[in-house]
Amino acid sequence: MERATVFFTDIRTTPKLNLFDKLKNLLNAVEISKMIKKRDLVAIKLHFGERGNLAYVRPNLIRKIVDYVRSIGAYPFLTDTNTLYAGSRGDSVSHIITAIENGFSFSVVGAPLIIADGLRGASYSVVEIGLENVKEAYIGKEIVESDFLLCVTHFKGHELSGFGGTLKNVGMGCAARRGKLYQHSDVHPIVKEKVCVGCGDCVSHCSQSAIRLKDKKAYIDPSLCIGCGECILICPNKAIDVKWSTDIVGFQKKMVEYAYAVLNNKKGRALFINFLTSISPACDCYPHSDIPIVHDIGIMASTDPVAIDKASVDMVNSREGNRASALKGGYGKGEDKFMNLYPKVNWMIQLQWAERIGLGTRSYKIVEI
Repeated sequence: MERATVFFTDIRTTPKLNLFDKLKNLLNAVEISKMIKKRDLVAIKLHFGERGNLAYVRPNLIRKIVDYVRSIGAYPFLTDTNTLYAGSRGDSVSHIITAIENGFSFSVVGAPLIIADGLRGASYSVVEIGLENVKEAYIGKEIVESDFLLCVTHFKGHELSGFGGTLKNVGMGCAARRGKLYQHSDVHPIVKEKVCVGCGDCVSHCSQSAIRLKDKKAYIDPSLCIGCGECILICPNKAIDVKWSTDIVGFQKKMVEYAYAVLNNKKGRALFINFLTSISPACDCYPHSDIPIVHDIGIMASTDPVAIDKASVDMVNSREGNRASALKGGYGKGEDKFMNLYPKVNWMIQLQWAERIGLGTRSYKIVEI
């Protein structure tokens, strides 16, 4: 199989060549202007960061990407989908407020913020793919309907997939709440009876009438529940939760198949950028960001989502580990930082499965810019 090209620029700068310049050079090298057409609606998919987290890609760097897209004559918008859990990004109102508080206001980034799956995560398009684990996927409607997907990812560790890169940002990050629930669990939401006070808020909000009060506690009828997960967000007492039952292998395979669904109508119409900066040990969904496991490395860009993630994980592992971080070993160059963080998580599964279903190749060549 022919090797995919992954463009890379390191983090070193000079007074005459700052990181903004290097980012522009990277976009020139990947020839994004030949991929995006005038008047295209360009979805710039990123993670705005949970409130309290500081590891996400800086808004002023996103502004440079926005300006580049606008210079082509296209119309970019920043987007993400609402979270499955009830945090600071669980609904579109809270999500946009959090994004603005984290610096993603129009005055800074130069583009509007559009949450791709609606007010409470129920606005989605059904994409039929018929793969082994996912027959039909529930993808944020605005992402499906966009003309071009520009996926900007903060590369980091992750407790379920070993690392969080492009595949996770596309597969999990573009899924509506119903899709996220399916990836994380094979069952419907559960009620924590000790926490439930029987207020009935979930009953009145359930679109399928799948919830009723039983002995003054909420009860979810599994025969009626469609797994949208809206009740998780609605409950004022956090008494409804996901039963995190899917095994690591199943989770990664479903996540990758969701990425396949997202890119189903984006052949030749997607670009992936990984920022290997502030490489924290865990997801940006946490309300904090721990010390990076290695020093800042640089930025990658590719049209192959598998190759860019493989190149990113290889480059992180080639660096000396930060002994002040969450790493408990594996500090040496060439040692696996992510397996050290999460010994029970084989991160290679997502890359192997993605290659197997035709998302891309693990074989790559680095072109330094």
